[in-house]
Amino acid sequence: MFKGFGRSQRASAAAVEQPALDIKPRHIGLIMDGNGRWAQKRGLPRIAGHHAGMLAMREAIRACDDFGIECVTLYAFSTENWKRPPAEVDYLMRLPEQFFRSEIDELVRRNAQIRFIGDISRLPAHTQETVRRAIQCTQHNTGMIVNFALNYGGRMEIVAAMERYAREVMEGRATVGQLTEAACDRYLDTAGLPPLDLVIRTSGEIRLSNFLLWQAAYAELWFTDVLWPDFTREDLYQAICDYAKRKRRFGAIE
Repeated sequence: MFKGFGRSQRASAAAVEQPALDIKPRHIGLIMDGNGRWAQKRGLPRIAGHHAGMLAMREAIRACDDFGIECVTLYAFSTENWKRPPAEVDYLMRLPEQFFRSEIDELVRRNAQIRFIGDISRLPAHTQETVRRAIQCTQHNTGMIVNFALNYGGRMEIVAAMERYAREVMEGRATVGQLTEAACDRYLDTAGLPPLDLVIRTSGEIRLSNFLLWQAAYAELWFTDVLWPDFTREDLYQAICDYAKRKRRFGAIE
């Protein structure tokens, strides 16, 4: 399906191996934006852009692993994306099955561990089954964590964390007045993951769009006009190099 759509001519320039990275983020968040506009520019249906975006996501995961990134979180479907046309939503709900059918063997070979954050219970049954199989196939792997944000929203995550904490208080397992920022982390969907260091957003939009709001408090932000299906290994490398040049003071004086 959509054969020939997905990797632009820019990808050929990115095939050259980049030098080793001395300073790099442990955890990268990717806001994969611009699939629809990529398709419209080519006179293609929007779902062709999502298919091309899936191929770009595959290459980004490979590149993150090759660069030695510990964790990558991919914003695959937001809580707001349900507002899109039903046919487009239905296609997006079937993309995980397409992706893992073709990529799970390589992910296993790479020792990658698949995780998901977001309210999976709202997804169609076939998508939930795909999620369960992907987690099960890689649950004992110890390499890079590939974390998919699926039916995810940062505000919803924080509300759910507050509810978990309140439940523990009601059950006598937590005490009001003793909640710290560090303790709050364990109530979030990302509990146990490395701190978020770098957020990359494609397509020229300059906002977080409800992505990892708590976690991004001190993350470095990197924006590019490149539409997601055209995003290459070279683009990722440039983002990491830019990250390495920044001074992260976390509110202190250098």
